[in-house]
Amino acid sequence: MKQGFTRRQFGLVSLAVTTALPGFSIAGTGDASGYAHPHLLVEPGELIGALPPAETSRPMLDSEGIVLVDVRPRKAFDAGHIRGARHLDPNAVVAAHSPVGGSLRSISEIEEILSELGVATDRRIIFYDDRGGFHAARMFWLLEYLGHQNVALLNGGLTAWQAVDGPVTQMAEGHDSATFQAAPSPRRFATAEFVLDHGADPGHVLIDVRPTGIYDKGHIPWAVSIPWARNLAGDKRFLPADDLRTQFEARGVTPDRSVTMHCENGLASAHSYVALRLLGYPRVRVYHRSWAEWGSDPSLPKAVS
Repeated sequence: MKQGFTRRQFGLVSLAVTTALPGFSIAGTGDASGYAHPHLLVEPGELIGALPPAETSRPMLDSEGIVLVDVRPRKAFDAGHIRGARHLDPNAVVAAHSPVGGSLRSISEIEEILSELGVATDRRIIFYDDRGGFHAARMFWLLEYLGHQNVALLNGGLTAWQAVDGPVTQMAEGHDSATFQAAPSPRRFATAEFVLDHGADPGHVLIDVRPTGIYDKGHIPWAVSIPWARNLAGDKRFLPADDLRTQFEARGVTPDRSVTMHCENGLASAHSYVALRLLGYPRVRVYHRSWAEWGSDPSLPKAVS
């Protein structure tokens, strides 16, 4: 993104692109699932329709304004990936040396990574993995936090892609880079101080998305337990809206409240962030340093079940 763009200008351009990409339906097939924001998911059949024939010489997806990113280990990518996908290691954005496991790199370092991937204001970025979005969701949240609003997940990832006979290849294509400049949005990001300050706020709810057994061994006292894996059906696709909404509202997570979620180190919490964004919850953020930070700080309150 060029110097001089404000966050509002960035968002307006992204919104325009979201509704005007040629040759690719970005509204998704979410009508049947009832999501408030179905465009945040891309169905495998839609993406197949955006792939040019295998014999074409032009780079896959480029003319459609799409950057498809495979967020799996390099070995898995080399063994077979969606044609036209660019590779990003699952831990590429994680700081190599930090007292808090899973902490993000500096924003300037992440800007370099995203620029190399080709992330630009006028491009739609679609992430996928083979774990139901476990790794891809962190990148979804991270891009929204850093100001890129035209981002989506491939629903069901590579598993769903292969289930509909989507083509895979072992050949990696070259791709262009871009200039990405972050415009961080504080309303998407929470710190330990924010979580502590809102512990008694009736208009705020904190979700611990870790497995119940781990939650029971130690958690933030006012956090409610809603494991992230419950967002998915057996085929690793997101549940329909009614099912997602029911599980959250049953624990007091309603759209009128602001919502923060955490996990162990910022991965799984981003998955539930995506789920609530799909449902249209307006105030959702991730406490990225999560239990890795909170659990190791003796000054912060903790509880067991």
